[in-house]
This record gives sequence, structure tokens and C-alpha cells, in this order.
Amino acid sequence: MTQKLSVIIPAYNEEGAIAGVLKELGDMLQAAGIDAEIIVVDDGSRDATAREARRAGARVLRHRSNRGYGAALKTGIPVAKNDIVAIADADGTYPTGRLPEMLAALDDADMVVGSRTGENVNIPLVRRPAKWLLNMLANYISSARIPDLNSGLRVFRRDVVMQYFPILPNQFSWTTTITLALHCDQYAVTYIPIDYRKRKGRSKIVPWDAGSFAILILRAAMLFRPLRVFIPLVFATFAAGVVKMLRDFFVGDKMISASAILMFFSALLILLIGMVGDAMATRLGRLNTNAVAGVSTKEFTEDAPESEPPAAD
Repeated sequence: MTQKLSVIIPAYNEEGAIAGVLKELGDMLQAAGIDAEIIVVDDGSRDATAREARRAGARVLRHRSNRGYGAALKTGIPVAKNDIVAIADADGTYPTGRLPEMLAALDDADMVVGSRTGENVNIPLVRRPAKWLLNMLANYISSARIPDLNSGLRVFRRDVVMQYFPILPNQFSWTTTITLALHCDQYAVTYIPIDYRKRKGRSKIVPWDAGSFAILILRAAMLFRPLRVFIPLVFATFAAGVVKMLRDFFVGDKMISASAILMFFSALLILLIGMVGDAMATRLGRLNTNAVAGVSTKEFTEDAPESEPPAAD
């Protein structure tokens, strides 16, 4: 039985790389016998990205202005014709030739992620410390081992991902959020080691984006695992109260001060707030699929296929 797949590729000012990415992807899909549609979402590019993608045979959707990586995915995924969706980047960094292997692994998973932990990984050194810290924070929040939190090469079941659309951001943190959401809700996520090539062109991610990613991870924790945030705060506040009480008793005037009592009450209050948050997260469970955000057709346009053949090399 022929496998069917929709491949969504967000693109912003990638005219130098998009044609090569689509050719590699198309050749691989044909060789693997996969019946696939390729959708390029041009996120308000100021260059010839859309034209190059269209000439390479892709279906092109165009945002009127630059809205973000996540917004491009949220435009492309709902209009995909197939239930199985893959995403890849337009900059040539991901080995799309691994998609057949990832598609096969989806038989036993809800999402398969290409983990950039292969033998040849070209992640800039300046990003690696922040990436490691963010991964450690995500592992703690999700109680899972996540080798690559925000890889842009992944295959998933569309209905599983679309139920989270109301909370998925419009920026690069889209992949971080969906990874945490699926882990926290006990979906099956499989990681396959892949290489990561040197980027063609200039990256849109800057080192100080790590702060935004950290805030986003904490936000996801409040949505899915609030006690993972509140319990450490309870222990820290209670411990501070104990230290202050002992100091008051042994160094001060043998009376518990108002500040120590305030810390104990604060610890209790934080615990109660955390328990309420956890009860709400547990009660709500996975987001209702009826809450999936619709996609307005006015937010993007679709390019018609060109009549002339692709330009020769």
C-alpha cells in the first residue's frame, strides 16, 4: 500500500536554498514510492522564495507579511490533504532523506523527531550552552529524556498536533511547545538520530532567544505540569522560613519573628495554588479537538502553478 504524506516547509527569504531542498526531497519521495504533497508556506519573504518553490513543483501558500515560523506551520498543517504530516526547514540543514525511516517509525509513535545527535552535527558553538540548559529544564518539566527539544525535522499525526493549536506560538518555539505538550500528555514520541548540515544563508535565530525559550518552557509547565514549578518554590520558601526561625530562636530573642511566620504561610499558599493548578490541568486533560483554531483563508494566498516548465540549470 502506497504511503501518503504531506510535507510542510516554512520559508522566509530562502531563495538560495529552497530549490535544492525541494529537489532533494522530491527525488527521495519518488525513490521511496511515497505519495506526497509538498507545501511551502512563504512567510512574507522579500525575495524570490515563492517563485523558486513554485518552479520546483511545490504548492505555495503565501503570508501577506512575516508572521513567524510557527504561524507558517499553523497555516500549512490544516490545509494538508493527508493525515500524516512531516515538517522540514527550507535552509538545507536537515537530511530529508531520513523521512522514509521516520515515517516507518510512526507506526509505533504519535510523533517521530529527527534528533540532531548524529555523527555530523553543525550547531554553532555559541548556541550549545543555552541549548543544553533548555534541554535540562525541559527534561525536568516533562519527566522524560528529550535529546533534541526543537528539531525542525519531524513526522506526526495531524489530529494529534492540531488539538494543541490554541496554545502553539507563532515563532520558532512552536517545535519546543509541541514536544513538551506531547511528552506531558503521555503521547508516544520517538527520536531518530540525524546529522545536521551547515546552514545556507543567515540564521534567523539569535543567541538571546534562549531567554524566550526558557519562559516558554515554564509556560508549558504551568499548562501541563504546574507542580513541577510550584513544589521547588514551596520547599525553598519553607526552608527559608526554617532558617529564619532557627536564627530567631538561637541568635535572637527566642521568639519566632513575623517574617519567619510569613514565609511559612507563603509556602502553604504557594502549595495550595500549585495544587489547584494541578487539579485544573488534570481535570481538563488533553485539549478538546473542538477547540482547534480555524485558519482564515484571508490570512494567506495560494499561488497558482506556473504554466512554463522549471528553469534549466
